[in-house]
Amino acid sequence: MRVAIGTDHGGYPLKGIIIDFLRERGHEPIDCGAYGPEPSDYPDFARAVAETVLRGEAERGILICGSGVGASVAANKFPGIRSAVCHDSFSAHQGVEDDNMNVVSIGARVVGAELAKELVGLFLAARFTGAERHLRRLEKVGKIERECCGVLNEKLG
Repeated sequence: MRVAIGTDHGGYPLKGIIIDFLRERGHEPIDCGAYGPEPSDYPDFARAVAETVLRGEAERGILICGSGVGASVAANKFPGIRSAVCHDSFSAHQGVEDDNMNVVSIGARVVGAELAKELVGLFLAARFTGAERHLRRLEKVGKIERECCGVLNEKLG
């Protein structure tokens, strides 16, 4: 699976570990930065990962910042991106199975390397169930997204 990965400086130390983990499991990581530990801004890397996923260049995305929260907030501004902070095993796979999550956000200052690898492995192995109740709920989420984008376009217009 092609997987976009992006980090700010807070997530940078964990990025190499996760890239190695992805390669060991036969995935193709797409490195969206940061490319060093210098101070950087998580929205830049959330954009890079989100756009890579939305263009179809990657099936899923991984964001790593200090807490995971800022990167997830930024990624969710992109229509079609469904990101969540996952610091536990259940959420890492359930978010895909029920909510069709396509980007996982992890806090490098919250979880260690071994748990981060476990979370990424569960996220990538999970598949959306397509159950009727989940499809219905995602359609409602999509409707909210479309309505809000329309309002924003009117304000910017």
